[in-house]
Amino acid sequence: MKKILFYIGLTGLGFTASAQDTKKDYSKPEATEVWSPTPKIVAPGKENDAPPSDAIVLFSGKDQGNWVSSKDGAASQWELQNGVLVTEKGAGNIQTKQKFGDCQLHIEFMMYPGSDPGHLNEGNSGVYLQERYEVQIYDSHQDASKIYVNGQCGSLYKQAIPLVNSTNKRGEWNVYDIYYTAPQFRHNGTVEKPAYVTVVQNGVLIINHFEIQGTIQHAGIPRYEPHGKASVMLQEHGAKVGFRNIWIREL
Repeated sequence: MKKILFYIGLTGLGFTASAQDTKKDYSKPEATEVWSPTPKIVAPGKENDAPPSDAIVLFSGKDQGNWVSSKDGAASQWELQNGVLVTEKGAGNIQTKQKFGDCQLHIEFMMYPGSDPGHLNEGNSGVYLQERYEVQIYDSHQDASKIYVNGQCGSLYKQAIPLVNSTNKRGEWNVYDIYYTAPQFRHNGTVEKPAYVTVVQNGVLIINHFEIQGTIQHAGIPRYEPHGKASVMLQEHGAKVGFRNIWIREL
């Protein structure tokens, strides 16, 4: 029994003990040292929020070359205004040409002053992971009572309420750093491992390793559908919202 418990403890150190390992002298520090594989070198961004060296830059302010219409795959109908990717009513959703699974996603967004399309639509947009799981964008600055709390800014829409409200006001930039683990499915389509998401907004942890319940549903119960890698999608929901400095790291 002692050997079994010791083996379990060793797996947490980054290696698995074999039958021969049980004969090692673990009183010596070198017995628990792991020398390979060596993590690859990734240089961090030289300025705040700059992409690290292994990031894929999805939007840098220059063009929309990485984005297409979610409706038909045609060119994006969003506007490029002073280095900002802007959506307004009727522009439709856009998504990345490239498809992703597990990832670290950085995205900055701003809700525009004076853009009030109506009740429950103030600054409304969203970031969809794999085209299915939405981190909500909404004008919730200091007031989440405008909308149900599992639909306020920073929520995983209709599933997870943000731990706190850290949304900046209109005319100011917000930052999402999203850490996402894609779901895994068995050959028969059932869920082997669910998806997980962690969201940091403006430097504040607002969703902590939440187990995603399934594809986002505006009405009804979330449910999973088998899928592979898929695009990052940005939502047009009738409000004027701008985006900049979008990059992603595949994990």
